[in-house]
Amino acid sequence: MSIALKQVFNKDKTFRPKRKFEPGTQRFELHKRAQASLNSGVDLKAAVQLPSGEDQNDWVAVHVVDFFNRINLIYGTICEFCTERTCPVMSGGPKYEYRWQDDLKYKKPTALPAPQYMNLLMDWIEVQINNEDIFPTCVGVPFPKNFLQICKKILCRLFRVFVHVYIHHFDRVIVMGAEAHVNTCYKHFYYFVTEMNLIDRKELEPLLDSI
Repeated sequence: MSIALKQVFNKDKTFRPKRKFEPGTQRFELHKRAQASLNSGVDLKAAVQLPSGEDQNDWVAVHVVDFFNRINLIYGTICEFCTERTCPVMSGGPKYEYRWQDDLKYKKPTALPAPQYMNLLMDWIEVQINNEDIFPTCVGVPFPKNFLQICKKILCRLFRVFVHVYIHHFDRVIVMGAEAHVNTCYKHFYYFVTEMNLIDRKELEPLLDSI
């Protein structure tokens, strides 16, 4: 990453503080291994494969948290250009509109401006990944039986951030010289969710041409 690009992505623009892994834990070691593979220039398709002998849930947990951190950062760099005036609907072009539902305040799918949708999304994901009953951090504490289903929902919604950024704000990404970084992050995300079968192919349609 160039010095200028590092400055962009090091700005305090993220919506949420990063979730980190505790040193000495299995997930911390998996996180380091995953990062080492990426930084060594290993083919992304190979980098996302479950390492031999490792638990699938641990591998998914590491990536869900990592993608949340990265996508949060990517959106944070363009969020000042994503306003209720410029983006009155959370969408990916004229064909795709995303409505928010959380079974709390929004019990039915509700059309919202993109920035409001993004705020609710990041809040919702942060609650999930900080919930010890869903993402346990203590050694020996099992994942819940519906863990993968929860992760599928998180990743599906994170994908919508990519859709919105690519279709509505990629001009700003280019101006910042960040397109290579965003493209690599998206490819990593795409290869992971398809390798692990975590997002329905129909959901991926808005950006299939990008890959």
